[in-house]
Amino acid sequence: MKIPLQVTFRGIPHSDAVEARVREKAEKLDQFFPDIMGCRVVVESQHKHQQHGNLYHVSIDLTVPRRELAVTRAPQARQAHEDVYVAIRDAFDAARRRLEDYARELQGNVKTHEPPERGRIVELVPAEDFGRIETPDGRLLYFHRNSVLGADFEKLEAGDQVRFAEEQGAQGPQASTVHAASKR
Repeated sequence: MKIPLQVTFRGIPHSDAVEARVREKAEKLDQFFPDIMGCRVVVESQHKHQQHGNLYHVSIDLTVPRRELAVTRAPQARQAHEDVYVAIRDAFDAARRRLEDYARELQGNVKTHEPPERGRIVELVPAEDFGRIETPDGRLLYFHRNSVLGADFEKLEAGDQVRFAEEQGAQGPQASTVHAASKR
């Protein structure tokens, strides 16, 4: 890191052991993204809860080229921990995932989700549990009744519009998931 790590304690006294753990975890982040310019960590204790005792929350701000990554959420029961070391671990795990996502984004390896293709049912064979979909480019795709999601296979009719995901099956291209489009 080009800028020294900053550790702040709120609602709890400074602890050398806790700060050492934060420093250890922050150093490990460099393994996942070596261009971290700065890191600020806040370790805070929320007021005492009658049922839980002290709850700890850790937030992390990372400065990286062209962006600032924040791992912080409104402290809530599911994100606050009774053990400060568990809170530190969880916050740095989230920071690691953020850095890995950012590194993939910089490399252009970001997942994109293609919108499902559309087609229409041209054949149904209920006795054998399959049908065929005609794609916009005129190809026919096999689909099995188990591929139909959100609708009953028995309620489908020839001519119904569907959305589907295509994959390569043992017998060639087929629709792996089929969603009936809403009828108007």
